[in-house]
Amino acid sequence: QYCMSRKIQKWFVKTLLAVLVIFTTLLFINASDDRVARAILQMAIGLIIFWVFVGGFLMYHFRERIRGFVLGLPGHWRTKFIIFTILLALTEEAIAVSMTNLAPFFGVQKGEAFITASTNYFDVVFFHSVIIFVPLFIATASLLARYQFSAFSLFVIFGIVGTVCEALYAGNVAMILAAYQWIFVYGLMVYLPVYTLPKDRGAIPPRWWNYIFAPVQIFIRALPLLILIFLTIVVVFRHPFLENFRHFLLY
Repeated sequence: QYCMSRKIQKWFVKTLLAVLVIFTTLLFINASDDRVARAILQMAIGLIIFWVFVGGFLMYHFRERIRGFVLGLPGHWRTKFIIFTILLALTEEAIAVSMTNLAPFFGVQKGEAFITASTNYFDVVFFHSVIIFVPLFIATASLLARYQFSAFSLFVIFGIVGTVCEALYAGNVAMILAAYQWIFVYGLMVYLPVYTLPKDRGAIPPRWWNYIFAPVQIFIRALPLLILIFLTIVVVFRHPFLENFRHFLLY
């Protein structure tokens, strides 16, 4: 049964990777006459190469060593999990913002094409992305305190959460169609942290319905803190939280 589960997981990841490569290639070919669209896709390809392929390979290849290292660190597993996910999210955003700032390399001016809400890394992580991810990471940790989800399961579950976030943030339901990309982008933020969790933390095996409702539970548990952060950004700091990203979507 374990071998069959591993085979299904590998089949799922390989299929999703194939879909990612095929659709990204088709989109790039279709945008060959539009230099801005082409530049955006080149930035996205850069993110896919460095975060999904290189980052994903390193996480999977060194997962046992990293698990031993993290388990040996002092502190509660929940604290280590949240910190680990934040560090990975910061890494992913560093790659994404770097791609945005390479706009001239892709044949356009800065501000003409981008895959992040800003070219400023700190503006992105503190007012647009990672600051919003933190409540979701905390909610995921609370879910993992109850249920013994596998790293692969959370990879998919949090990938779905990230896909929904992208659609809500963009105000465009069509963003869900790019789930083949977002599952990798967001799923890799939690895959390794979940893999490093102690097995004896008191969590129970999830039932089939727990997998189905897990994304909803994460959103519900994160909602109070998400609302507080959103109001702080928009009301207190008066930051144009959504406008920058929606401007990007016009391209």
